[in-house]
Amino acid sequence: MKLVVLAGTPGSGKTSVLLHTIKALMRNEKRPSVVKVDCLWTDDDQRFKRLDIPVHVGLAKDMCPDHFTIYNTEEMLRWAEAEGADVLLSETAGLCLRCAPYPDECLAVCVIDVTTGPNTPLKVGPLLTTADVVVMTKGDLVSQAEREVFRERVLEVNPECNIVEANGLTGKGAFELAELIRSGPDAVDDMLLRYNPPLAICSLCTGETRVARKHHMGVLRNLDGFMEYKGE
Repeated sequence: MKLVVLAGTPGSGKTSVLLHTIKALMRNEKRPSVVKVDCLWTDDDQRFKRLDIPVHVGLAKDMCPDHFTIYNTEEMLRWAEAEGADVLLSETAGLCLRCAPYPDECLAVCVIDVTTGPNTPLKVGPLLTTADVVVMTKGDLVSQAEREVFRERVLEVNPECNIVEANGLTGKGAFELAELIRSGPDAVDDMLLRYNPPLAICSLCTGETRVARKHHMGVLRNLDGFMEYKGE
């Protein structure tokens, strides 16, 4: 079973790129399946179902979607195997730029929108810096010079990655990404995350709504950068 974890910020074009990539995989006699992870609602599963492949939706709701993806990876792999698939494509919402939902034995794909500005790769963190493949989308909306600057920024923070320039409308880059998936690693039983999650939860994460600092516990970082722990 090939495991592909595809992450990126909302609106970056993850689903559109994935649809074209699935078609390329199927032309090469692969049997892909998709788990679509979102926060509150999605109808992207209807788009995937038109390709006549197994699709499952996971809604993270009160949990970080990347953490939800990590927590449910084993179950996703069992589901894909039961569906007769040989590739599991796990698409996660990727809202937290500090998280990286990539196990070591997967093909880690970060989808990033070129129109967000040339310095965006410097702000994304492990979602981008630990990816095997960085898919740059919407490059047709900016100049060649802007694309080149963006590309150099990506390589600055992740010099070992493969960069794929993709277009979710035309399908550009889908064949290249499909080939990288075909040659990617097989999932194993005991996998490790490539990058540690955030240090801990704070009381805001558990539902505290009061703003005053005296009500908060956990691992906390002050405005001056000083980090402290408050609580039992």
